[in-house]
Amino acid sequence: MEQRAIVVGVNLNNQPDFAESMAELANLAAACGVEVVGEMTQKVSHVNTSHYIGSGKVKELEIVLAQLEANVVIFNDELSPSQIRNLEKDLACKVIDRTILILDIFAERAQTREAQLQVEVAQLQYMLPRLIGLRESLGRQSGGVGTKNKGVGETKLELDRRRIESKITALHRELETLVAQRQVQRKQRQKNRVPVVSLVGYTNAGKSSLMNAMMELYDPSGGKPVLARDMLFATLETSVRSIELPDNKSFLLTDTVGFVRNLPHHLIKAFRSTLEEVAESDLLLHVVDSSNPEHEQLIAVTRHTVKELGADHIPVLYVYNKADLAGDAAEGQEEDRVYVSAMQKTGLEELMQRIRDRIFDNYMQCEMLIPFDQGKLVAYFNENAHVLNTEYEENGTKLALECSTADYEKYRAFVVHGQ
Repeated sequence: MEQRAIVVGVNLNNQPDFAESMAELANLAAACGVEVVGEMTQKVSHVNTSHYIGSGKVKELEIVLAQLEANVVIFNDELSPSQIRNLEKDLACKVIDRTILILDIFAERAQTREAQLQVEVAQLQYMLPRLIGLRESLGRQSGGVGTKNKGVGETKLELDRRRIESKITALHRELETLVAQRQVQRKQRQKNRVPVVSLVGYTNAGKSSLMNAMMELYDPSGGKPVLARDMLFATLETSVRSIELPDNKSFLLTDTVGFVRNLPHHLIKAFRSTLEEVAESDLLLHVVDSSNPEHEQLIAVTRHTVKELGADHIPVLYVYNKADLAGDAAEGQEEDRVYVSAMQKTGLEELMQRIRDRIFDNYMQCEMLIPFDQGKLVAYFNENAHVLNTEYEENGTKLALECSTADYEKYRAFVVHGQ
């Protein structure tokens, strides 16, 4: 059945980003294949505890539903179980909130087993306090947005609290195994001292496009491109690619799930293990859609989420993407920001230089004299350092090179001249 929705929002105490938040809600609905046919808002100082909106607005909404032949109402906040129950009773149609809309998008887009498990945990945790209302409302509905959690655990949703909790426990156990595997990989990377750079930012800011552009320019054979589409939450999986630079320096570039206003806390909690990659990075590239007139507010949302993840201590470089669409805003470069266009592939050299300055600041130049019987060490430096000059002397091979501080300390015995 075609789904036609009216989006409803309550503007509490004149929120500055209320209009953008409502527009985003319509985009989220569109991402779920729902046609938004109307919008209703109300300015109040506090929400109505029983129906979220006032009784007059409920009656008005009932009339608009009939006029526009809509069959779904989507609210811009997370509703309580009783609010959903009361609204569905009075409006005689399906009522969903922002949280379940985002959960549905995540459920549809999750590709890897880990992402699917994380979404399922978030859905079950959302359902837990809403069992009675959901059982009543979903029992008379057939398919569409807001009902994907029919397939979570038991198809008919005849679940009691204990069975949901045991299901969550089982999912957590399976997730822990996958998380443990990733932690082993992460420890190995730390052991190898490979710097990690993570892309963070609002959903659809162009993180995946930027990652693909950097790989194409600096490491064309480094791995398959990541999915990049002009849609909310195109990326749910954390993708890691190695960027190999001409001077034998390399770093790992990580693409993460995009953030959004009022990202459901169930999701942040469920995806925490995936987003741990962010908290252990050496540098964050905060990708900003500079063509969006509200980008300053979106920056604030991302900063808040990064703080929630315990990653606000990590150095940040702001990457203002889509500079080709932003016009005058993209003039000049500043110390903590760089303007690029992932699509036009402009500004990438400047961006890479900024990254290098920040993550390879522990490199030093020196000269080493390596005895001929230590030929393996010469091969090691040719592969893992930037060898500037090689000379063969009577006591061994003399290398002028740029290497990491760790390698400098480890092979200090061979240093004949160092900075």
